[in-house]
Amino acid sequence: MSFYPTLLRILPLAVLRGIAKVAAYFINQKPEKSMLWKTRVNIKLAYPDLSQPQQEQLARESVTRQCLSYIESGKCWAMPPEWSIRQIHTVHQLEVLTEALSDPRGALIITPHLGTWEMMNAWVHQYGIPTIMYKPMKDSGFDHFALHARQRLNATLVPTDASGVKALFKNLKQGGFSVILPDHVPDPSGGVVVPFFGIPCLTSTLASKMAQKTQCRLVGLSCFRRADGEGFDVYCDDLNDPALYDRDIEVATTALNQAVEQMINRFPAEYMWGYKRFRGNLEKDFYQ
Repeated sequence: MSFYPTLLRILPLAVLRGIAKVAAYFINQKPEKSMLWKTRVNIKLAYPDLSQPQQEQLARESVTRQCLSYIESGKCWAMPPEWSIRQIHTVHQLEVLTEALSDPRGALIITPHLGTWEMMNAWVHQYGIPTIMYKPMKDSGFDHFALHARQRLNATLVPTDASGVKALFKNLKQGGFSVILPDHVPDPSGGVVVPFFGIPCLTSTLASKMAQKTQCRLVGLSCFRRADGEGFDVYCDDLNDPALYDRDIEVATTALNQAVEQMINRFPAEYMWGYKRFRGNLEKDFYQ
């Protein structure tokens, strides 16, 4: 496994992106298998108003963007944090983030599987030490690689269990900030079925419950490679819909899904559509 971090560290980002595009080309030659197949299913569900050719184009573009994101994430894990910070070119609405971080109620950063979110980790750590839930990867080698990279940032990593949830709440109540990826499919006990792009699916309630109980500020963060290839842009979104704090957990979670949808719609091809996000639908298995 040690060979891969060395290779990622040595090869220029432009070369690694070329490798990712080649991989995406071959993936896109197999429309009935793997990433392209799942991506096509999800895009058809999320964007039914697009024509079939438009859906197909978006799916293939998304596969390419997903491959780029994977290899860019590997590159930032292999490089010093200072390298990742230098890659951030423009930050849109930075004041949204800084004002939230100065709020005594604490701030919860909502980061969907969108763009190259790993690239902004080091950048975010310039503003403090967040508490972040960490779930080990299935591949122990890659898990060690990613975990080592995140530990270099001095983040407070907590497990995805009751003790981790307790740590997140404590951090927010003390005026700190935490980071959550809101769009994974949780265990049934940790979610409710609410619409996401109009499709009822199992959605985590953790972020909404933290917002309800702490009244913390909610900020959406996303990171995208620039069209000219010169670094990445970060977008800070003020998630201020009152429904996000509603006492009815289904109302609050629905509002959070809508906020995530708006973030995705900025650059739809940049979302990780290769993930079976809609498998939590209780009425139909879309991935059969």
